[in-house]
Amino acid sequence: MRLHNLKPRPGAKHRRKRIGQGQGSGRGGTSTKGHKGQRARSGGSIRPGFEGGQMPLVRRLPKRGFNNARHTVAYLPVNVSALNRFEDGTEVDLELLGKAGLANGQAAGVKILGNGKLERKLTVRAHRFSASAKAKIEQAGGACELVTRAAGA
Repeated sequence: MRLHNLKPRPGAKHRRKRIGQGQGSGRGGTSTKGHKGQRARSGGSIRPGFEGGQMPLVRRLPKRGFNNARHTVAYLPVNVSALNRFEDGTEVDLELLGKAGLANGQAAGVKILGNGKLERKLTVRAHRFSASAKAKIEQAGGACELVTRAAGA
């Protein structure tokens, strides 16, 4: 058997449904949208949970109890193995992590996690460190410095 002999299993591949390609295709005319109505129009879609003007279920049900999701703080995770890209003796801060593409996105801060091995001596500044990450950074001869979050972030 060679690479040029390989084929997908029968039934594993399907042709894409090509709509609006004329009457002879079997999917011309209304192009699978049916006859008239809101969903047949261009831009005619409704948001999830919309019930035609009726009071939606999510608003009819009573809201009770404590929801911890309102009080959680989301951090961007960065593993110590990703820090090996920096040179020995580098001071790794939030700006450097962002430029390296390791901490991009909206979050309250950056948390260094202990997944992988660290082979460089680095000074790392972040909002949070896991216990294993702190141990690995200090074991490699580096240092961990906590950065305080701005109020309201």
